[in-house]
Amino acid sequence: MKRLSPREEDIMKVLWSLEKAFAKEIQERLSEALHYNTVSTIIRKLETKGFIDHKNFGNTHQYFPKISREEYRKFYMKNASKFLFENSYKSIVSFFAKEEKISADELKEILHLIENEKKQ
Repeated sequence: MKRLSPREEDIMKVLWSLEKAFAKEIQERLSEALHYNTVSTIIRKLETKGFIDHKNFGNTHQYFPKISREEYRKFYMKNASKFLFENSYKSIVSFFAKEEKISADELKEILHLIENEKKQ
């Protein structure tokens, strides 16, 4: 699996939320206004990369994700942790704590989740 560009991620977010859609529907829901041909080109690239597939309806295609949001999230985070944090989850949490992107209460919730996982 390859990392997606920001525009590819935007299209995938739309497809994950809609589950299936035509190119025009995707275009209408994107956060950035893109020309229809641009959207179609990105969709074809996503198909080539194996992220989406389509069903034919006459001359048009309805697209759907082949990769779930969770699968991509795992891939993305695994690579980000390896590349940016040398696979140290302590460094990741420390980074977010220092940047004040995570609160003490959220850290307590994370610890609670970890402790519950260990008990299972």
